[in-house]
Amino acid sequence: MSIAPSPAAQPVLRRRRAGLGFAVCLAAFALAGCQSRGGPGDITGSIGRSQPAQPRTAADWQAERDGWGKRYDADPKDRNAAFFYARALRATEQHAQALAILQNAVLVHQDDRELLGAYGRSLADNGRLREADEVLSRAHSPERPDWRILSAQGTVADQLGEHDRAQQLYQAALKLAPNEPTVMSNFGLSLALSRNLPEAERILRQAASAPGADARVRQNLVLVLGLQGRFGEAEGIARQDQSPAEAAATIAYLKRSVSQRNSWDLLKGKPKAQQAPKPVAQGPEAGPGPDQG
Repeated sequence: MSIAPSPAAQPVLRRRRAGLGFAVCLAAFALAGCQSRGGPGDITGSIGRSQPAQPRTAADWQAERDGWGKRYDADPKDRNAAFFYARALRATEQHAQALAILQNAVLVHQDDRELLGAYGRSLADNGRLREADEVLSRAHSPERPDWRILSAQGTVADQLGEHDRAQQLYQAALKLAPNEPTVMSNFGLSLALSRNLPEAERILRQAASAPGADARVRQNLVLVLGLQGRFGEAEGIARQDQSPAEAAATIAYLKRSVSQRNSWDLLKGKPKAQQAPKPVAQGPEAGPGPDQG
Protein backbone atom coordinates (compact mmCIF):
# COMPACT_ATOMS: atom_id res chain seq x y z
CA MET A 1 0.00 0.00 0.00
CA SER A 2 1.16 3.45 -0.46
CA ILE A 3 0.76 6.93 0.82
CA ALA A 4 -2.15 8.43 -1.07
CA PRO A 5 -1.43 11.96 -2.32
CA SER A 6 -3.47 15.03 -1.66
CA PRO A 7 -5.78 16.09 -4.52
CA ALA A 8 -3.42 18.90 -5.49
CA ALA A 9 -0.48 16.54 -5.72
CA GLN A 10 -2.26 13.80 -7.63
CA PRO A 11 -1.49 14.96 -11.21
CA VAL A 12 2.23 15.21 -10.45
CA LEU A 13 2.39 11.92 -8.58
CA ARG A 14 0.42 10.14 -11.28
CA ARG A 15 3.23 10.88 -13.70
CA ARG A 16 5.62 9.22 -11.27
CA ARG A 17 3.53 6.22 -10.29
CA ALA A 18 5.66 3.79 -12.30
CA GLY A 19 8.54 4.50 -9.95
CA LEU A 20 6.75 5.24 -6.72
CA GLY A 21 3.35 3.60 -6.57
CA PHE A 22 2.11 6.21 -4.08
CA ALA A 23 -1.56 5.71 -4.93
CA VAL A 24 -2.09 2.07 -3.99
CA CYS A 25 -4.50 0.84 -1.31
CA LEU A 26 -3.79 -1.49 1.59
CA ALA A 27 -6.77 -3.61 0.62
CA ALA A 28 -4.57 -5.11 -2.08
CA PHE A 29 -1.82 -5.62 0.47
CA ALA A 30 -2.25 -9.33 0.31
CA LEU A 31 -0.26 -10.17 -2.64
CA ALA A 32 2.48 -7.98 -3.08
CA GLY A 33 -0.55 -7.22 -4.12
CA CYS A 34 -1.61 -3.84 -4.33
CA GLN A 35 1.66 -2.34 -3.93
CA SER A 36 2.00 -1.46 -7.45
CA ARG A 37 -0.71 -1.75 -9.99
CA GLY A 38 -1.70 -5.24 -9.13
CA GLY A 39 1.69 -6.19 -7.83
CA PRO A 40 3.04 -8.07 -10.83
CA GLY A 41 6.43 -8.02 -9.23
CA ASP A 42 5.38 -10.79 -6.89
CA ILE A 43 5.00 -13.19 -9.80
CA THR A 44 8.60 -14.22 -10.02
CA GLY A 45 10.03 -17.44 -11.22
CA SER A 46 11.39 -20.09 -8.93
CA ILE A 47 15.13 -19.95 -8.53
CA GLY A 48 16.73 -21.37 -11.62
CA ARG A 49 13.86 -20.67 -14.04
CA SER A 50 14.79 -18.32 -16.85
CA GLN A 51 12.36 -15.47 -17.45
CA PRO A 52 12.14 -12.37 -19.62
CA ALA A 53 13.11 -9.18 -17.85
CA GLN A 54 10.21 -7.49 -16.14
CA PRO A 55 8.90 -4.27 -17.74
CA ARG A 56 9.38 -0.99 -15.90
CA THR A 57 6.88 1.50 -17.30
CA ALA A 58 3.13 1.50 -17.93
CA ALA A 59 3.76 1.58 -21.68
CA ASP A 60 6.10 -1.39 -21.38
CA TRP A 61 3.47 -3.35 -19.48
CA GLN A 62 0.86 -2.59 -22.12
CA ALA A 63 3.24 -3.80 -24.83
CA GLU A 64 3.94 -6.91 -22.78
CA ARG A 65 0.21 -7.53 -22.40
CA ASP A 66 -0.44 -7.13 -26.13
CA GLY A 67 2.49 -9.31 -27.18
CA TRP A 68 1.80 -12.20 -24.83
CA GLY A 69 -1.93 -11.83 -25.46
CA LYS A 70 -1.46 -12.59 -29.16
CA ARG A 71 0.64 -15.63 -28.33
CA TYR A 72 -1.95 -16.81 -25.81
CA ASP A 73 -4.79 -16.37 -28.31
CA ALA A 74 -2.86 -18.52 -30.78
CA ASP A 75 -2.40 -21.31 -28.22
CA PRO A 76 -4.22 -21.04 -24.86
CA LYS A 77 -2.34 -24.15 -23.66
CA ASP A 78 1.04 -22.42 -24.05
CA ARG A 79 2.31 -22.35 -20.48
CA ASN A 80 4.58 -19.32 -20.81
CA ALA A 81 1.99 -17.36 -22.77
CA ALA A 82 -0.56 -17.89 -20.01
CA PHE A 83 1.91 -17.04 -17.25
CA PHE A 84 3.30 -13.84 -18.74
CA TYR A 85 0.02 -12.66 -20.24
CA ALA A 86 -1.60 -12.98 -16.82
CA ARG A 87 1.34 -11.14 -15.24
CA ALA A 88 0.85 -8.23 -17.64
CA LEU A 89 -2.91 -8.24 -17.07
CA ARG A 90 -2.36 -7.97 -13.34
CA ALA A 91 0.06 -5.11 -13.93
CA THR A 92 -2.58 -3.25 -15.93
CA GLU A 93 -5.23 -3.96 -13.28
CA GLN A 94 -7.25 -6.43 -15.36
CA HIS A 95 -7.53 -8.79 -12.43
CA ALA A 96 -10.63 -10.77 -13.39
CA GLN A 97 -9.18 -11.63 -16.80
CA ALA A 98 -5.83 -12.60 -15.28
CA LEU A 99 -7.60 -14.90 -12.85
CA ALA A 100 -9.56 -16.63 -15.61
CA ILE A 101 -6.40 -17.28 -17.61
CA LEU A 102 -4.47 -18.64 -14.63
CA GLN A 103 -7.41 -20.78 -13.55
CA ASN A 104 -7.39 -22.48 -16.95
CA ALA A 105 -3.60 -22.74 -16.96
CA VAL A 106 -3.38 -24.62 -13.66
CA LEU A 107 -5.92 -27.13 -14.95
CA VAL A 108 -3.70 -27.85 -17.96
CA HIS A 109 -0.36 -27.67 -16.11
CA GLN A 110 -1.33 -29.27 -12.82
CA ASP A 111 2.19 -29.90 -11.53
CA ASP A 112 3.50 -26.38 -12.22
CA ARG A 113 3.96 -24.80 -8.81
CA GLU A 114 5.03 -21.47 -10.27
CA LEU A 115 1.72 -21.20 -12.08
CA LEU A 116 -0.06 -22.27 -8.90
CA GLY A 117 1.67 -19.49 -6.99
CA ALA A 118 0.61 -16.94 -9.60
CA TYR A 119 -2.93 -18.28 -9.41
CA GLY A 120 -2.95 -17.86 -5.63
CA ARG A 121 -1.79 -14.28 -5.91
CA SER A 122 -4.42 -13.58 -8.54
CA LEU A 123 -7.13 -14.99 -6.28
CA ALA A 124 -6.03 -12.48 -3.65
CA ASP A 125 -6.12 -9.67 -6.22
CA ASN A 126 -9.78 -10.53 -6.69
CA GLY A 127 -10.55 -10.59 -2.97
CA ARG A 128 -10.82 -14.38 -2.68
CA LEU A 129 -8.46 -14.51 0.27
CA ARG A 130 -9.31 -17.87 1.83
CA GLU A 131 -8.97 -19.57 -1.54
CA ALA A 132 -5.70 -17.72 -2.13
CA ASP A 133 -4.38 -18.88 1.21
CA GLU A 134 -5.17 -22.51 0.41
CA VAL A 135 -3.74 -22.37 -3.11
CA LEU A 136 -0.52 -20.69 -1.98
CA SER A 137 -0.05 -23.35 0.66
CA ARG A 138 0.08 -25.91 -2.18
CA ALA A 139 2.47 -23.88 -4.32
CA HIS A 140 5.49 -25.15 -2.39
CA SER A 141 6.31 -27.85 0.14
CA PRO A 142 8.20 -28.11 3.45
CA GLU A 143 10.89 -30.04 1.58
CA ARG A 144 11.18 -27.34 -1.09
CA PRO A 145 10.07 -24.07 0.52
CA ASP A 146 9.94 -20.90 -1.57
CA TRP A 147 10.51 -17.62 0.23
CA ARG A 148 8.47 -15.76 -2.38
CA ILE A 149 5.43 -17.91 -1.69
CA LEU A 150 5.94 -17.62 2.08
CA SER A 151 5.98 -13.84 1.77
CA ALA A 152 2.86 -13.90 -0.42
CA GLN A 153 1.15 -16.12 2.16
CA GLY A 154 2.10 -13.58 4.80
CA THR A 155 0.45 -10.72 2.95
CA VAL A 156 -2.72 -12.78 2.56
CA ALA A 157 -2.69 -13.60 6.28
CA ASP A 158 -2.32 -9.89 7.06
CA GLN A 159 -5.32 -9.09 4.88
CA LEU A 160 -7.26 -11.69 6.80
CA GLY A 161 -6.26 -9.99 10.05
CA GLU A 162 -4.05 -12.91 11.11
CA HIS A 163 -0.98 -10.82 11.87
CA ASP A 164 0.77 -13.28 14.18
CA ARG A 165 0.65 -15.97 11.50
CA ALA A 166 1.76 -13.47 8.87
CA GLN A 167 4.80 -12.54 10.91
CA GLN A 168 5.74 -16.20 11.34
CA LEU A 169 5.58 -16.61 7.58
CA TYR A 170 7.80 -13.58 6.98
CA GLN A 171 10.32 -14.88 9.51
CA ALA A 172 10.35 -18.24 7.73
CA ALA A 173 10.89 -16.45 4.41
CA LEU A 174 13.78 -14.47 5.86
CA LYS A 175 15.50 -17.67 6.97
CA LEU A 176 15.58 -18.66 3.30
CA ALA A 177 16.36 -15.17 1.98
CA PRO A 178 18.14 -13.21 4.74
CA ASN A 179 17.91 -9.42 4.44
CA GLU A 180 15.55 -9.61 1.46
CA PRO A 181 14.13 -6.05 1.50
CA THR A 182 10.70 -6.92 0.10
CA VAL A 183 10.09 -9.51 2.82
CA MET A 184 11.38 -7.20 5.55
CA SER A 185 9.15 -4.44 4.21
CA ASN A 186 6.07 -6.66 4.40
CA PHE A 187 7.16 -7.81 7.87
CA GLY A 188 7.44 -4.19 8.98
CA LEU A 189 3.97 -3.38 7.70
CA SER A 190 2.56 -6.38 9.53
CA LEU A 191 4.13 -5.17 12.76
CA ALA A 192 2.60 -1.75 12.15
CA LEU A 193 -0.81 -3.37 11.70
CA SER A 194 -0.19 -5.06 15.05
CA ARG A 195 0.48 -1.56 16.47
CA ASN A 196 4.09 -2.41 17.26
CA LEU A 197 5.44 0.74 15.66
CA PRO A 198 8.95 0.81 17.20
CA GLU A 199 9.70 -2.71 15.96
CA ALA A 200 8.06 -1.93 12.61
CA GLU A 201 10.38 1.06 12.26
CA ARG A 202 13.44 -1.02 13.14
CA ILE A 203 12.63 -3.65 10.52
CA LEU A 204 11.78 -1.07 7.86
CA ARG A 205 15.03 0.80 8.48
CA GLN A 206 16.89 -2.47 7.95
CA ALA A 207 14.89 -3.05 4.79
CA ALA A 208 15.59 0.45 3.48
CA SER A 209 19.35 -0.02 3.96
CA ALA A 210 19.45 -3.47 2.37
CA PRO A 211 20.80 -3.92 -1.17
CA GLY A 212 17.98 -3.79 -3.69
CA ALA A 213 15.61 -1.71 -1.54
CA ASP A 214 13.43 0.58 -3.62
CA ALA A 215 11.05 3.49 -3.18
CA ARG A 216 8.26 1.24 -1.90
CA VAL A 217 10.33 0.23 1.12
CA ARG A 218 11.12 3.85 1.89
CA GLN A 219 7.51 4.97 1.52
CA ASN A 220 6.49 2.33 4.06
CA LEU A 221 9.10 3.73 6.44
CA VAL A 222 7.65 7.19 5.80
CA LEU A 223 4.23 5.90 6.81
CA VAL A 224 5.45 4.29 10.05
CA LEU A 225 7.40 7.41 11.03
CA GLY A 226 4.31 9.50 10.33
CA LEU A 227 2.15 7.25 12.50
CA GLN A 228 4.57 8.06 15.32
CA GLY A 229 4.25 11.80 14.67
CA ARG A 230 7.82 12.14 13.38
CA PHE A 231 6.92 14.08 10.29
CA GLY A 232 10.26 15.84 9.83
CA GLU A 233 12.10 12.53 9.54
CA ALA A 234 9.36 11.17 7.33
CA GLU A 235 9.64 14.11 4.93
CA GLY A 236 13.41 13.73 4.71
CA ILE A 237 13.01 10.13 3.58
CA ALA A 238 10.15 10.98 1.23
CA ARG A 239 12.45 13.47 -0.54
CA GLN A 240 14.69 10.60 -1.62
CA ASP A 241 12.02 9.64 -4.15
CA GLN A 242 9.92 12.80 -4.54
CA SER A 243 10.54 16.44 -5.27
CA PRO A 244 10.42 18.77 -2.24
CA ALA A 245 6.93 19.95 -3.24
CA GLU A 246 5.66 16.40 -3.68
CA ALA A 247 7.18 15.28 -0.39
CA ALA A 248 5.63 18.25 1.42
CA ALA A 249 2.22 17.43 -0.06
CA THR A 250 2.58 13.78 0.96
CA ILE A 251 3.50 14.69 4.54
CA ALA A 252 0.72 17.27 4.81
CA TYR A 253 -1.77 14.64 3.76
CA LEU A 254 -0.23 12.14 6.15
CA LYS A 255 -0.56 14.61 9.02
CA ARG A 256 -4.23 15.15 8.30
CA SER A 257 -4.90 11.46 8.03
CA VAL A 258 -3.15 10.26 11.18
CA SER A 259 -4.81 12.98 13.22
CA GLN A 260 -8.18 11.36 12.63
CA ARG A 261 -9.59 9.25 15.42
CA ASN A 262 -10.09 6.33 13.05
CA SER A 263 -6.49 6.33 11.81
CA TRP A 264 -5.98 2.65 12.68
CA ASP A 265 -9.07 1.71 10.71
CA LEU A 266 -7.65 3.73 7.83
CA LEU A 267 -4.34 1.88 8.13
CA LYS A 268 -6.27 -1.37 7.75
CA GLY A 269 -7.83 -0.15 4.53
CA LYS A 270 -11.23 1.04 5.81
CA PRO A 271 -11.42 4.71 4.80
CA LYS A 272 -14.70 6.45 5.51
CA ALA A 273 -14.25 9.14 2.92
CA GLN A 274 -10.96 10.32 1.45
CA GLN A 275 -8.23 7.70 1.38
CA ALA A 276 -5.50 7.98 3.99
CA PRO A 277 -1.84 6.99 3.79
CA LYS A 278 -1.51 3.28 3.24
CA PRO A 279 1.41 0.86 2.97
CA VAL A 280 2.57 -1.05 -0.05
CA ALA A 281 2.89 -4.79 0.28
CA GLN A 282 5.70 -6.08 -1.85
CA GLY A 283 6.83 -8.92 -4.01
CA PRO A 284 10.48 -9.58 -4.64
CA GLU A 285 10.70 -7.32 -7.67
CA ALA A 286 9.44 -3.87 -8.48
CA GLY A 287 6.09 -3.63 -10.24
CA PRO A 288 5.14 -1.23 -13.00
CA GLY A 289 4.28 1.29 -10.49
CA PRO A 290 0.14 -1.45 -6.98
CA ASP A 291 2.72 -6.15 -5.78
CA GLN A 292 4.58 -7.80 -4.27
CA GLY A 293 5.36 -11.52 -1.68
